[in-house]
Amino acid sequence: MTYSSARGPRRQHAVNAYANIGLETEVFSASPEHLITLLFNGAQAAILKARLHMESGNIEGRGLAISKAIDIVDSGLKASVDRESGGELATNLVASYELIIRNLLLANLNADLDKLALAEQLLVNIGSAWREATDPVRTELFTEKTG
Repeated sequence: MTYSSARGPRRQHAVNAYANIGLETEVFSASPEHLITLLFNGAQAAILKARLHMESGNIEGRGLAISKAIDIVDSGLKASVDRESGGELATNLVASYELIIRNLLLANLNADLDKLALAEQLLVNIGSAWREATDPVRTELFTEKTG
């Protein structure tokens, strides 16, 4: 039995299916700390897509990507903050997530790359601190590869 070489939309569908399976496997086997890291990665990827769509004038794509980023930040990251035992740190973290969401909304509303960059930078800073706190060895390896 042989398989034909997939081209065009069929190839993209196969690639997406493979990526989804990989992500599902990673999510199901992840620790709670790693799940938060995956949320940071997903939000940053959505913002990157939003930037590309914004730069190319794709309003619909921009809106979808920013909506995805907002959903990840609001329903994932912000919702996972333990406000009862987190004290001032939790309060400040929730306020930071709300600022990120506000900047994402303004970026979409006004096609504002500066607001998008600000939201991204805030997210990157918080995500980097999270990675350092939860897995300093992996963070060091990641920094060596990308830096």
